[in-house]
Amino acid sequence: ESDTASELSFQLGRHKKSPSTGSHSSDMASVSSVSGSVLSVYSGDFGSVDAQGTVEFALDYDEKNREFQVHVSQCKGLAVVDERKGRTDPYVKTYLLPDKARMGKRKTSVKKRTVNPIYNEVLRYKIEKMVLLIQKLNLSVWHNDPLGRNSFLGEIEIDLASWDWSNRKLNWYPLKPRSLSAVNGVDHRGVMSLSIKYVPPGSLGPRNPPSGEVHIWVKDVKDLLQLRPSGVDSFVKCYVLPDTSKKSYQKTRVIKRDTNPVFNHTIVYDGFHTEDLKDACVELTVWDHEKLTNHFLGGIRLGLGTGLSYGISVDWMDSTQEEVAFWQEMMLAANEWIEGLLPLRSL
Repeated sequence: ESDTASELSFQLGRHKKSPSTGSHSSDMASVSSVSGSVLSVYSGDFGSVDAQGTVEFALDYDEKNREFQVHVSQCKGLAVVDERKGRTDPYVKTYLLPDKARMGKRKTSVKKRTVNPIYNEVLRYKIEKMVLLIQKLNLSVWHNDPLGRNSFLGEIEIDLASWDWSNRKLNWYPLKPRSLSAVNGVDHRGVMSLSIKYVPPGSLGPRNPPSGEVHIWVKDVKDLLQLRPSGVDSFVKCYVLPDTSKKSYQKTRVIKRDTNPVFNHTIVYDGFHTEDLKDACVELTVWDHEKLTNHFLGGIRLGLGTGLSYGISVDWMDSTQEEVAFWQEMMLAANEWIEGLLPLRSL
Protein backbone atom coordinates (compact mmCIF):
# COMPACT_ATOMS: atom_id res chain seq x y z
CA GLU A 1 0.00 0.00 0.00
CA SER A 2 1.18 3.50 -0.63
CA ASP A 3 2.20 5.31 2.51
CA THR A 4 0.96 8.65 1.31
CA ALA A 5 -1.42 9.98 -1.29
CA SER A 6 -1.50 13.57 -2.42
CA GLU A 7 -3.96 15.08 -4.86
CA LEU A 8 -3.62 18.15 -6.95
CA SER A 9 -5.57 19.82 -9.67
CA PHE A 10 -3.84 20.36 -13.00
CA GLN A 11 -5.46 23.07 -15.05
CA LEU A 12 -3.63 25.67 -17.08
CA GLY A 13 -4.46 29.05 -15.63
CA ARG A 14 -6.77 27.85 -12.86
CA HIS A 15 -6.37 25.39 -10.04
CA LYS A 16 -8.49 23.75 -7.41
CA LYS A 17 -7.20 21.55 -4.60
CA SER A 18 -9.30 18.40 -4.34
CA PRO A 19 -9.70 16.21 -1.25
CA SER A 20 -7.35 13.26 -0.85
CA THR A 21 -8.75 9.88 -1.78
CA GLY A 22 -6.36 8.00 0.47
CA SER A 23 -4.33 5.04 -0.71
CA HIS A 24 -4.82 3.29 -4.00
CA SER A 25 -6.11 -0.20 -4.62
CA SER A 26 -3.96 -3.04 -3.39
CA ASP A 27 -4.14 -5.15 -6.56
CA MET A 28 -0.87 -3.84 -7.95
CA ALA A 29 1.97 -6.27 -8.30
CA SER A 30 5.35 -4.87 -7.44
CA VAL A 31 7.81 -4.57 -10.30
CA SER A 32 10.60 -7.09 -10.11
CA SER A 33 14.09 -5.68 -9.72
CA VAL A 34 16.13 -4.85 -12.80
CA SER A 35 17.31 -8.06 -14.34
CA GLY A 36 19.77 -8.85 -17.06
CA SER A 37 23.06 -7.02 -17.16
CA VAL A 38 23.94 -4.88 -20.13
CA LEU A 39 27.24 -5.16 -21.97
CA SER A 40 29.92 -3.57 -19.88
CA VAL A 41 31.74 -0.31 -20.60
CA TYR A 42 34.84 -2.39 -20.73
CA SER A 43 34.94 -4.06 -24.13
CA GLY A 44 36.82 -7.31 -24.29
CA ASP A 45 35.86 -8.40 -20.78
CA PHE A 46 33.45 -11.32 -20.53
CA GLY A 47 31.91 -13.71 -18.08
CA SER A 48 28.91 -13.33 -15.88
CA VAL A 49 28.53 -14.15 -12.22
CA ASP A 50 26.25 -12.28 -9.86
CA ALA A 51 27.90 -9.33 -8.15
CA GLN A 52 28.36 -9.91 -4.44
CA GLY A 53 30.65 -8.89 -1.62
CA THR A 54 32.19 -5.59 -0.56
CA VAL A 55 35.25 -3.49 -1.30
CA GLU A 56 37.18 -1.27 1.12
CA PHE A 57 38.90 1.84 -0.18
CA ALA A 58 39.61 5.51 0.59
CA LEU A 59 39.86 8.60 -1.64
CA ASP A 60 42.26 11.50 -1.25
CA TYR A 61 43.49 14.47 -3.26
CA ASP A 62 47.13 15.40 -2.77
CA GLU A 63 47.14 19.21 -3.33
CA LYS A 64 50.94 19.42 -3.36
CA ASN A 65 51.42 16.86 -6.15
CA ARG A 66 48.04 17.58 -7.82
CA GLU A 67 47.26 13.91 -7.65
CA PHE A 68 44.02 11.97 -7.09
CA GLN A 69 44.66 8.84 -5.03
CA VAL A 70 42.47 5.77 -4.66
CA HIS A 71 43.73 3.65 -1.77
CA VAL A 72 42.39 0.14 -2.49
CA SER A 73 42.58 -1.84 0.74
CA GLN A 74 40.74 -5.16 0.29
CA CYS A 75 37.59 -7.03 -0.80
CA LYS A 76 35.42 -9.49 1.11
CA GLY A 77 32.97 -12.19 0.00
CA LEU A 78 33.52 -11.99 -3.78
CA ALA A 79 31.70 -14.41 -6.08
CA VAL A 80 33.37 -17.69 -7.02
CA VAL A 81 33.99 -17.66 -10.78
CA ASP A 82 35.30 -21.12 -11.61
CA GLU A 83 32.90 -23.42 -9.74
CA ARG A 84 34.75 -26.54 -10.92
CA LYS A 85 38.07 -25.41 -9.52
CA GLY A 86 36.39 -23.20 -6.90
CA ARG A 87 38.64 -20.29 -7.68
CA THR A 88 38.58 -16.55 -8.15
CA ASP A 89 41.70 -14.52 -9.06
CA PRO A 90 40.52 -10.94 -8.41
CA TYR A 91 41.95 -7.52 -9.24
CA VAL A 92 40.51 -4.01 -8.96
CA LYS A 93 40.27 -1.58 -11.88
CA THR A 94 39.40 2.15 -11.85
CA TYR A 95 38.30 4.64 -14.52
CA LEU A 96 37.34 8.29 -14.40
CA LEU A 97 34.05 8.84 -16.25
CA PRO A 98 32.64 10.14 -18.55
CA ASP A 99 35.87 10.17 -20.56
CA LYS A 100 37.39 6.89 -19.49
CA ALA A 101 39.85 6.80 -22.40
CA ARG A 102 41.50 10.15 -21.67
CA MET A 103 42.71 9.47 -18.13
CA GLY A 104 43.01 5.74 -18.73
CA LYS A 105 42.46 2.85 -16.39
CA ARG A 106 44.44 1.91 -13.31
CA LYS A 107 44.68 -1.64 -11.96
CA THR A 108 45.84 -3.37 -8.81
CA SER A 109 47.83 -6.59 -8.85
CA VAL A 110 45.96 -9.90 -9.23
CA LYS A 111 45.49 -12.00 -6.08
CA LYS A 112 45.27 -15.75 -6.74
CA ARG A 113 42.64 -18.17 -5.39
CA THR A 114 40.83 -15.90 -2.95
CA VAL A 115 37.41 -14.28 -2.53
CA ASN A 116 38.88 -12.05 0.23
CA PRO A 117 41.87 -10.39 -1.46
CA ILE A 118 44.07 -7.88 0.40
CA TYR A 119 45.74 -5.27 -1.84
CA ASN A 120 46.82 -2.17 0.13
CA GLU A 121 47.71 -0.44 -3.15
CA VAL A 122 47.30 3.20 -4.22
CA LEU A 123 46.03 3.95 -7.75
CA ARG A 124 47.08 7.46 -8.82
CA TYR A 125 45.81 10.01 -11.36
CA LYS A 126 47.66 13.26 -12.16
CA ILE A 127 44.72 15.62 -12.54
CA GLU A 128 43.74 19.16 -11.55
CA LYS A 129 41.18 19.27 -8.72
CA MET A 130 38.77 21.40 -10.81
CA VAL A 131 38.79 18.79 -13.58
CA LEU A 132 38.43 15.94 -11.08
CA LEU A 133 35.26 17.48 -9.65
CA ILE A 134 33.34 16.98 -12.88
CA GLN A 135 34.18 13.26 -13.02
CA LYS A 136 32.78 10.10 -11.56
CA LEU A 137 35.03 7.35 -10.27
CA ASN A 138 34.12 3.89 -11.53
CA LEU A 139 35.79 1.18 -9.44
CA SER A 140 35.18 -2.42 -10.52
CA VAL A 141 36.43 -5.85 -9.45
CA TRP A 142 37.33 -8.54 -12.00
CA HIS A 143 38.49 -12.14 -12.08
CA ASN A 144 41.66 -12.46 -14.14
CA ASP A 145 41.52 -15.26 -16.68
CA PRO A 146 44.82 -16.17 -18.37
CA LEU A 147 42.88 -16.76 -21.63
CA GLY A 148 41.63 -13.17 -21.51
CA ARG A 149 38.00 -13.96 -20.69
CA ASN A 150 37.89 -11.80 -17.58
CA SER A 151 34.75 -11.99 -15.44
CA PHE A 152 33.03 -8.97 -13.90
CA LEU A 153 32.54 -9.33 -10.11
CA GLY A 154 30.89 -6.01 -9.21
CA GLU A 155 31.40 -2.25 -9.23
CA ILE A 156 30.72 1.01 -7.43
CA GLU A 157 30.34 4.49 -8.96
CA ILE A 158 31.20 7.61 -6.93
CA ASP A 159 30.18 11.14 -7.88
CA LEU A 160 33.29 13.20 -7.14
CA ALA A 161 31.48 16.55 -7.46
CA SER A 162 29.76 16.04 -4.13
CA TRP A 163 32.33 13.80 -2.42
CA ASP A 164 33.32 14.80 1.13
CA TRP A 165 37.06 15.35 0.69
CA SER A 166 37.62 15.75 4.44
CA ASN A 167 36.85 12.03 4.71
CA ARG A 168 40.13 10.19 4.06
CA LYS A 169 39.25 7.06 6.04
CA LEU A 170 38.86 3.60 4.56
CA ASN A 171 35.19 2.71 4.10
CA TRP A 172 33.37 -0.44 2.97
CA TYR A 173 31.05 -0.32 -0.05
CA PRO A 174 28.73 -3.03 -1.42
CA LEU A 175 29.63 -4.15 -4.94
CA LYS A 176 26.75 -3.60 -7.38
CA PRO A 177 25.76 -5.31 -10.64
CA ARG A 178 26.98 -3.87 -13.91
CA SER A 179 25.52 -0.43 -14.44
CA LEU A 180 23.91 1.00 -17.55
CA SER A 181 27.02 3.16 -18.13
CA ALA A 182 27.72 0.37 -20.49
CA VAL A 183 25.34 1.44 -23.20
CA ASN A 184 27.20 4.03 -25.30
CA GLY A 185 28.83 5.35 -22.15
CA VAL A 186 25.44 6.58 -20.99
CA ASP A 187 25.57 8.50 -17.76
CA HIS A 188 24.16 5.96 -15.27
CA ARG A 189 22.19 7.62 -12.48
CA GLY A 190 19.90 4.82 -11.32
CA VAL A 191 16.56 3.29 -12.31
CA MET A 192 13.10 4.36 -11.10
CA SER A 193 10.27 1.87 -10.64
CA LEU A 194 6.82 3.47 -10.96
CA SER A 195 3.25 2.95 -12.14
CA ILE A 196 0.94 5.47 -13.82
CA LYS A 197 -2.77 5.50 -14.62
CA TYR A 198 -5.17 7.85 -16.43
CA VAL A 199 -8.79 8.00 -15.22
CA PRO A 200 -10.93 9.81 -17.86
CA PRO A 201 -13.72 12.13 -16.64
CA GLY A 202 -16.98 10.24 -15.95
CA SER A 203 -15.36 6.83 -16.54
CA LEU A 204 -16.30 5.54 -13.07
CA GLY A 205 -19.93 6.67 -13.24
CA PRO A 206 -21.86 9.93 -13.84
CA ARG A 207 -19.49 12.84 -13.08
CA ASN A 208 -17.10 10.43 -11.41
CA PRO A 209 -14.45 11.67 -11.55
CA PRO A 210 -15.62 15.17 -12.52
CA SER A 211 -12.36 15.79 -14.43
CA GLY A 212 -9.63 13.49 -15.75
CA GLU A 213 -6.99 12.29 -13.28
CA VAL A 214 -3.39 11.18 -13.69
CA HIS A 215 -2.19 8.91 -10.87
CA ILE A 216 1.57 8.49 -10.35
CA TRP A 217 2.82 5.82 -7.97
CA VAL A 218 6.56 6.32 -7.26
CA LYS A 219 7.72 2.96 -5.89
CA ASP A 220 11.49 2.95 -5.55
CA VAL A 221 14.81 3.87 -7.13
CA LYS A 222 17.74 1.48 -7.50
CA ASP A 223 21.45 2.33 -7.77
CA LEU A 224 21.53 6.06 -7.03
CA LEU A 225 24.98 7.63 -7.16
CA GLN A 226 27.00 7.09 -4.00
CA LEU A 227 27.60 10.62 -2.69
CA ARG A 228 29.13 9.72 0.67
CA PRO A 229 30.14 6.54 2.48
CA SER A 230 26.76 6.35 4.25
CA GLY A 231 24.84 6.49 0.94
CA VAL A 232 22.53 9.36 0.01
CA ASP A 233 19.50 11.18 1.54
CA SER A 234 17.06 11.28 -1.36
CA PHE A 235 13.57 12.51 -2.22
CA VAL A 236 11.53 12.81 -5.44
CA LYS A 237 10.00 16.06 -6.77
CA CYS A 238 7.11 16.05 -9.24
CA TYR A 239 5.75 18.77 -11.57
CA VAL A 240 3.20 18.57 -14.37
CA LEU A 241 4.69 20.86 -17.02
CA PRO A 242 3.95 23.46 -18.39
CA ASP A 243 2.71 24.29 -14.87
CA THR A 244 5.69 25.09 -12.61
CA SER A 245 3.63 26.85 -9.91
CA LYS A 246 3.50 25.74 -6.28
CA LYS A 247 0.15 24.13 -7.10
CA SER A 248 1.79 21.64 -9.48
CA TYR A 249 4.69 20.85 -7.12
CA GLN A 250 4.62 17.65 -5.07
CA LYS A 251 7.38 15.76 -3.27
CA THR A 252 7.98 12.53 -1.37
CA ARG A 253 9.53 12.26 2.07
CA VAL A 254 13.34 12.01 2.39
CA ILE A 255 14.79 8.47 2.65
CA LYS A 256 18.11 8.65 4.50
CA ARG A 257 21.41 6.86 3.91
CA ASP A 258 20.21 4.57 1.11
CA THR A 259 21.23 4.29 -2.56
CA ASN A 260 18.16 2.05 -3.15
CA PRO A 261 15.36 4.13 -1.53
CA VAL A 262 11.77 2.83 -1.36
CA PHE A 263 9.28 5.74 -1.49
CA ASN A 264 5.90 4.07 -2.15
CA HIS A 265 4.28 7.47 -2.66
CA THR A 266 1.19 8.19 -4.76
CA ILE A 267 0.41 11.56 -6.34
CA VAL A 268 -2.91 12.32 -8.05
CA TYR A 269 -3.37 15.29 -10.40
CA ASP A 270 -6.93 16.13 -11.46
CA GLY A 271 -8.34 18.80 -13.76
CA PHE A 272 -7.08 16.95 -16.84
CA HIS A 273 -8.93 16.77 -20.13
CA THR A 274 -7.96 13.80 -22.27
CA GLU A 275 -6.52 16.14 -24.95
CA ASP A 276 -4.21 17.70 -22.30
CA LEU A 277 -2.24 14.43 -22.21
CA LYS A 278 -0.52 15.19 -25.51
CA ASP A 279 0.62 18.66 -24.36
CA ALA A 280 1.50 17.98 -20.70
CA CYS A 281 4.62 16.33 -19.30
CA VAL A 282 5.10 14.74 -15.87
CA GLU A 283 8.61 15.55 -14.65
CA LEU A 284 9.96 13.41 -11.80
CA THR A 285 13.37 14.35 -10.41
CA VAL A 286 15.45 12.75 -7.65
CA TRP A 287 17.47 14.95 -5.28
CA ASP A 288 19.99 14.48 -2.51
CA HIS A 289 18.76 16.46 0.51
CA GLU A 290 21.37 18.69 2.11
CA LYS A 291 21.07 21.59 4.54
CA LEU A 292 22.22 24.37 2.23
CA THR A 293 21.41 23.13 -1.23
CA ASN A 294 19.85 20.00 -2.72
CA HIS A 295 21.94 18.07 -5.25
CA PHE A 296 20.28 16.85 -8.48
CA LEU A 297 20.72 13.09 -8.98
CA GLY A 298 18.66 12.40 -12.11
CA GLY A 299 15.14 12.47 -13.49
CA ILE A 300 12.62 11.33 -16.08
CA ARG A 301 10.05 13.17 -18.19
CA LEU A 302 6.83 11.41 -19.17
CA GLY A 303 5.12 12.82 -22.23
CA LEU A 304 4.97 12.49 -26.01
CA GLY A 305 8.37 14.14 -26.50
CA THR A 306 7.19 16.20 -29.47
CA GLY A 307 9.11 19.35 -28.51
CA LEU A 308 5.77 21.22 -28.49
CA SER A 309 3.24 22.05 -25.76
CA TYR A 310 -0.04 23.74 -26.74
CA GLY A 311 1.60 24.77 -30.03
CA ILE A 312 4.63 26.39 -28.36
CA SER A 313 8.17 25.01 -28.80
CA VAL A 314 9.54 23.92 -25.38
CA ASP A 315 12.83 22.24 -24.44
CA TRP A 316 11.28 20.05 -21.71
CA MET A 317 9.18 18.04 -24.18
CA ASP A 318 12.22 15.83 -24.72
CA SER A 319 11.08 12.41 -23.47
CA THR A 320 13.23 9.42 -24.49
CA GLN A 321 11.72 6.58 -26.56
CA GLU A 322 11.16 4.54 -23.37
CA GLU A 323 9.46 7.46 -21.60
CA VAL A 324 7.22 8.20 -24.64
CA ALA A 325 6.21 4.52 -24.94
CA PHE A 326 5.30 4.43 -21.23
CA TRP A 327 3.11 7.59 -21.52
CA GLN A 328 1.43 6.31 -24.72
CA GLU A 329 0.60 3.00 -23.04
CA MET A 330 -1.13 4.92 -20.24
CA MET A 331 -3.11 7.03 -22.75
CA LEU A 332 -4.31 3.87 -24.53
CA ALA A 333 -5.29 1.92 -21.40
CA ALA A 334 -7.71 4.07 -19.37
CA ASN A 335 -8.16 3.14 -15.70
CA GLU A 336 -5.30 0.62 -15.80
CA TRP A 337 -2.06 0.84 -13.87
CA ILE A 338 0.90 0.73 -16.28
CA GLU A 339 4.17 -0.42 -14.69
CA GLY A 340 7.52 0.97 -15.74
CA LEU A 341 11.23 0.73 -14.96
CA LEU A 342 12.96 3.83 -16.38
CA PRO A 343 16.60 4.93 -16.22
CA LEU A 344 17.20 8.33 -14.59
CA ARG A 345 19.03 10.85 -16.80
CA SER A 346 20.38 14.37 -16.60
CA LEU A 347 17.64 16.84 -17.60
